[in-house]
Amino acid sequence: MFTIPTIDMMATGKNITDLRKKAGLSVKDIQDIFGFATPQAIYKWQHGTAIPTIDNLIILASVLDVTIDDLIVVSSSMSQSISA
Repeated sequence: MFTIPTIDMMATGKNITDLRKKAGLSVKDIQDIFGFATPQAIYKWQHGTAIPTIDNLIILASVLDVTIDDLIVVSSSMSQSISA
């Protein structure tokens, strides 16, 4: 039996929100940085219904002056058994 790490979407969204606020940036600021026409993607990230793509994670981490590991909350609560 081994543990499979999974991304905690809700905790990651809260983390993105908290780090954005700590950096003094608004949703509109992030929208402008990414060049998004609407803020919907950012709201989805913050609510934990979606996570940024890997390229957007790299940019977001840089903008917020953190590492990708600081953005993503990983849970290891799922266990999987392997049978041969």
